[in-house]
Amino acid sequence: MAFASQGDTAEKQISFTEIGDGLYAFTAEGDPNSGVIIGDDSVMIVEAQATPRLAQKVIDCVRSVTDKPISHVVLTHYHAVRVLGASAFNADQIIMSDAARGMVMERGQEDWDSEFQRFPRLFEGHESIPGLTFPTTTFSDSMTVYLGKRKVEIKQIGRAHTAGDSVIWVPDSQTMFTGDIVEYHSACYCGDGHFEEWGDTLDAVKAYDPQSIAPGRGDALVGREMVDAALANTRDFVDSTYNAVKPIAAKGGSLKEAWDAVRATCDPKFKDYAIYEHCLPFNVARAYDEARGITHPRIWTAERDLEMWAQLQG
Repeated sequence: MAFASQGDTAEKQISFTEIGDGLYAFTAEGDPNSGVIIGDDSVMIVEAQATPRLAQKVIDCVRSVTDKPISHVVLTHYHAVRVLGASAFNADQIIMSDAARGMVMERGQEDWDSEFQRFPRLFEGHESIPGLTFPTTTFSDSMTVYLGKRKVEIKQIGRAHTAGDSVIWVPDSQTMFTGDIVEYHSACYCGDGHFEEWGDTLDAVKAYDPQSIAPGRGDALVGREMVDAALANTRDFVDSTYNAVKPIAAKGGSLKEAWDAVRATCDPKFKDYAIYEHCLPFNVARAYDEARGITHPRIWTAERDLEMWAQLQG
């Protein structure tokens, strides 16, 4: 079996969905999503894609609905497939949480090298990436941006997919851009995640009573029913993975035993989800670490990826 997404070479079908007034979700069959917030005089982009080539596809969609300049790019976390396309937008402001910036400093290059190996298709045209993406602006808890009169709140409401996760809330439309805290019919990538806290963070999302959500991957969620389904589904995915691993870790079982337990629990429910096979080994490895008390996710390197994969094939 090909490692991660090395065998996934087909271009994905792009959708550009209006999820609120002047709010759009750019989705691509389980590839990383981006969001678009159109203000009075300018545009905010949420998530920058993996390369300037892919970012240009977002820009093309934006230009189909507005000619206002792109002033802000908000990055919900540090992962390479989310941030390395940022230069294409030529935005004055690139915004991340302090914690996410810290993770770029701590592990950004390793993550880039690792993701490049896992996801060759997303990194076509990588020669145009100028280097690691650093924010121009950071915040410790929350910040507010006004796009003219339009208020946009950028907040950390809990750890889930990474320690630096942010959500973007647009109160006038009760719409949230959640990054990879919420997925829809796509596997959650938990390799840098916090299983114990993820459910509380989903509760914090729900407390906003969003009418629409642009998730990290999968279709735009329009209407409370679809939002609730995605929240429940994400919770089930994360809990099913972690609850399968905990008893194995508690009795000193191996990573391979944890893998077999997660397979038995999750395959029947989730194996048709986008990037399921890609995520599974990383999810099991992180769940196994967290269940053994390693609270700070270990850094993935290209070498560690392959060592872990070899262990699981054993």
